[in-house]
Amino acid sequence: MARNIDSAKRVINGTWGELYLDGEKVAETTGFQAKISQSKSKINLCGQFMTDHKATNGEGSGSITMYHVDSGMLQRLEGMQDGVDRRFTLLSALKDPDSYGAERIALYNVSFDDLTLADWKAATVGQITAAFTFTRMQLLDEIEVQG
Repeated sequence: MARNIDSAKRVINGTWGELYLDGEKVAETTGFQAKISQSKSKINLCGQFMTDHKATNGEGSGSITMYHVDSGMLQRLEGMQDGVDRRFTLLSALKDPDSYGAERIALYNVSFDDLTLADWKAATVGQITAAFTFTRMQLLDEIEVQG
């Protein structure tokens, strides 16, 4: 966690983010989120009034928001209606020129939850949100804590 922020310019701006799907840049990306959540069991300990918790498993999930430019996602997930569960690797790269560095995170075994076939409205820019799950992540480049 940041110990010091010498200037507001050090706060990372998502405009500089890039996303790659199996090594191919997803140029239409406007937003990306990935997170790991834990499932926990309640543990009551004798001599301790407050309930504690034990992590029992975890889940990786996220979403990509993108402009609807072409049929790329439809093509990639074409077999979904026939039960095909294609798996991908996502790479998130974020490098604001004013930040202390760059951050790259790889997500493995990515499986998309659904596929938007059509979603449009007059006088509205077309966007698609694609939710997904994953089983592994790897921090490839990290922004160092500044003192």
